[in-house]
Amino acid sequence: MKRVRKHIHFYGSVQGVGFRYRSCYAADAAGATGWVRNESDGSVTMEIQGTEEQIDMVIQSLDQSRYIHIRSMQVRTIPVDEDEREFYVKEDWWF
Repeated sequence: MKRVRKHIHFYGSVQGVGFRYRSCYAADAAGATGWVRNESDGSVTMEIQGTEEQIDMVIQSLDQSRYIHIRSMQVRTIPVDEDEREFYVKEDWWF
């Protein structure tokens, strides 16, 4: 199956609701790799890599969470990182 990598910017109730740690759990369960971090404007950025189905599973898991409410997403496809082996929380960029 073909792997892809997506850069996704999430807007809505996505900070202070466990979004990043739920992302790690969902990505690990789906077999996806990448990272997630909070942004200073209250949004969350994610780069996720796997099959389209794996990525969809992660987003569905986040969208079904009790406290997370994704209002919108900006998604673009970017080059695959062949060396990446895990999904992790990346340090917030403003620290």
